[in-house]
Amino acid sequence: MTVIALPRVRRRAPVALGACLLSFAAFWWAQRAAHVSMIDLMVYRAEGETVRAGGDLYALRTTEAHLPTTYPPFAALLFTPLTLLDTSTMRTLATAGNLALLVVFVTLSLRLVDHARVEGVWWASAAAVWCEPVWTTVRYGQINLLLGVLVLWDLTRRPGHRWAGVGIGLAAAIKLTPALFAVFLLVTGVVAYARRGPGGPWLRHVRGSAVAFAGATLLAACALPYDSWRFWSRMVFETGRVGLVEDTANQSLRGVLARLLHTTQPGLWWVATAAVAGSLGLGVAVAAELRGRRAWAVAACAVTALLISPVSWSHHWVWCVPMVLILGTRGRAAAVGAAQVTAARTALVTASGTSLVFCSYALWWVPHGPGRLELRQTGAQLTLSALYEGAGLVFLTLIGVRLWRTYRTV
Repeated sequence: MTVIALPRVRRRAPVALGACLLSFAAFWWAQRAAHVSMIDLMVYRAEGETVRAGGDLYALRTTEAHLPTTYPPFAALLFTPLTLLDTSTMRTLATAGNLALLVVFVTLSLRLVDHARVEGVWWASAAAVWCEPVWTTVRYGQINLLLGVLVLWDLTRRPGHRWAGVGIGLAAAIKLTPALFAVFLLVTGVVAYARRGPGGPWLRHVRGSAVAFAGATLLAACALPYDSWRFWSRMVFETGRVGLVEDTANQSLRGVLARLLHTTQPGLWWVATAAVAGSLGLGVAVAAELRGRRAWAVAACAVTALLISPVSWSHHWVWCVPMVLILGTRGRAAAVGAAQVTAARTALVTASGTSLVFCSYALWWVPHGPGRLELRQTGAQLTLSALYEGAGLVFLTLIGVRLWRTYRTV
């Protein structure tokens, strides 16, 4: 009998798929054993019920924690189908949906760096599911992976695609933070045009984002005129409704400064820091995009948005997944050339360190909870509760240095 050897890729893919399914099954069991509440999912359902009942969306207080509505009205419209499901079914579908979205998120992240091999997607998904932002996203029944998929789906389209901008526009209509990606595209197009280059592709992309955002927002305004007026005229400015700024879970620069300065109002310190970080981070993203480094640009923009947002809960940092994948694949690619061994080692070490940060759950090792314990953290505790911001700043610095070195060699 003649035995035909299967190609290595075809032999490795089933093994990787099996490992991923096993990891997901263990994750599912661990979530159930931890009796996760999916509290944010319950808020989403309450928003949908309020819309159907014609109630006051932004007067809503629900769950034992009396959580409010914080997203734009368009999000509440999308949550109305949740009211058709019983709680058990809704939680099961939310968990399965988030795991499926994680696989898509990993696929699109690897596509950014041209490494979207099937077995790579399964292995990366099997590991990524255990990082703290993903764990917490599923634990709360959050929508972070959905927003990430919308943005990456948009930014991995070919130039000039007729749907360009739709993903970013819809994501921004659901939650405002992704709007920074539209700003990034706008600045890139303007800079390219100022240099007498072809700024059109980026500007058309922005136009698509604006049309999608406006369409979704106007749809919500037609269906929920009072709630839309109230949100865009008042609630959008009341960032304190989201939660305590000094909370350990708040992994933005504002949260770090609140804990560092032992105050609930970092005020001008945060404004100045966010302005500097936003300008530099956006500058790095634009420079990377103009030099054909779309993966670096996208990740840099995402990290910048997380740093400068008034509140970036730890589960918002699901963007650590493309961060690690970009660093890891960049390190392996650079290792091909002997002259780039140092750069490859730096990238791989940074990828390993970043993975450790987001898989350590270290921010929960410090005092937190009722009583505003975060305002009395020691130096070591402050360091642990600022690890995500530190990882983000290191990531931006690394990209900036690489771009500067590339520019010097041109």
